[in-house]
This record gives sequence, C-alpha cells and structure tokens, in this order.
Amino acid sequence: MPSEPVTIAALNQYVFCPRRCGLMYVEGIWHDNEHTTLGTLLHEHTDAPGYETERGVTLLRALPLYSSRYDLVGRADIVEMRAGIPTPVEYKKGPRRQFDNDDIQLCAQALCLEEMFNVAVMEGWIYHATSKRRRQVVLSPTLRHATLQAIDAVRRLLEDAQVPPAVLMPRCDGCSLRAVCLPELTGAEASLPRQQHYQRLLSSQE
Repeated sequence: MPSEPVTIAALNQYVFCPRRCGLMYVEGIWHDNEHTTLGTLLHEHTDAPGYETERGVTLLRALPLYSSRYDLVGRADIVEMRAGIPTPVEYKKGPRRQFDNDDIQLCAQALCLEEMFNVAVMEGWIYHATSKRRRQVVLSPTLRHATLQAIDAVRRLLEDAQVPPAVLMPRCDGCSLRAVCLPELTGAEASLPRQQHYQRLLSSQE
C-alpha cells in the first residue's frame, strides 16, 4: 500500500522537535496557544488563493505544491514569479530563531517549485512579522541535503507510527503541546527519583 506523501508543514515541526511532529502527525493531537493563534492570524491574508501583478512581479498566494520525486506536498504562502522563475516567501510571526526548521520548510517548497516549473530555484525569503523585514535564504547544497534528510526522517516516523520520546529543552517554553508532551515527566528527567524530581520542580518555581 503506497505511503501518504510527506507534508512540508511536518518537516518544520520535525526539525523543531521530533516528538511534537509525532504527537501532531501520528497521534493527531493539536492545541492552540497565543503563538499558534498569532501565526494563524498572520496567515489569513496569504491563505486566500489568488494572484496579483505589480511592477512585473506576479504574486501567487496559497499556491499548492507537490513533488513526485520526493513524495512531498504542501502550500506556499507567497510565490513571486519573475521572468518565469518562482521564489518562495514564507511568513513567520516572530523574529529569526536559532533553529533551522523555517529554512528547511522554505527549501522544501523550493524543491517542489523546481519540479513544478522545471527551473532552478536558488533562493527564497522568510518574512518576519515582528520586525516587518524579510530575510534571504540561499538554497545551498548543505541546506538541500539537510532538507532531504528531514524528509526521510519524517517518512520513517510516519511509517513506524511511533512518537519519539520527550527531551526537555529550552524550546519547550511556549510550545502549545507542552501540557500533552510533559517533557519534565516523560523525558530524561523522568529517570530521577520521583521525590527528587518534585523538589527540582518546586525549587524552579521559587
């Protein structure tokens, strides 16, 4: 039986946190918080399919994406078309973070666009709503390799249907699934004696 295509959104979640990806795409669990709600509001305009042309640039909004080669599907917030060359633009609510998940998401969009338009896509942009500026992302061989690795990793996760174990990290702060994931209890710290674990939780709140 053929496997389901990997979604580009799942790549972003996996690179940010494999367990979060598993909870969402294996267990079907999702909860909103202020961060996800703001992200949804930001995408309201770009999620409306359509196009417009200004100064020789055609903007395609909410363009469906696919790649038969990589068995990948998704949607681009904005694709800027210049002389037949597509450039993906991804909208994010916050400033640039130290993680690579947004860049890999953008690169996956470019892989689809290359196949769909039969052209080379060498760059993309990420628009950060907090600073109201956009950042260029060069689609280097290194980034492309990391993106292909992420695609393979997500495909294995979905085929195995096993949610990865929790790992308590600073990025857990602000995660909308923290109350479900419970990294303090199900991650590495769960190996501590129960009383010692509770003492550490209490001391962290003082």
